[in-house]
Amino acid sequence: MASKLQNSVRRAARVRRSLKKVANGRPRLSVYRSAQNIYAQVIDDVAGHTLAAASTLEKDLRGALKSRASTDAAAAVGKLLAERAVKAGVKEVVFDRGAYLYHGRVKALAEAAREGGLNF
Repeated sequence: MASKLQNSVRRAARVRRSLKKVANGRPRLSVYRSAQNIYAQVIDDVAGHTLAAASTLEKDLRGALKSRASTDAAAAVGKLLAERAVKAGVKEVVFDRGAYLYHGRVKALAEAAREGGLNF
């Protein structure tokens, strides 16, 4: 019987495999959600490097947030990431939710990134 970790890795790989089919060279907005923080980065898979990144661990966000594990914190990270990505010249991305459901903090981050100027 597969463990929860194995199922999670398998689910994330399935999502990423389907994204590669529709990406058409667009960078990937990848989300990692832990129990206490949320992290997001825009990755250029062709060149293999990160174009922009943001997380709740950054000093300017850490002081302004009541909780780093809330949807408000995720929205702040999404907005900050969108600003940095647009500044780096990226407007079109594909959203990689990983093994997480598109709900709660992941959804809040995605919607804030859309409002910040990213299209996906």
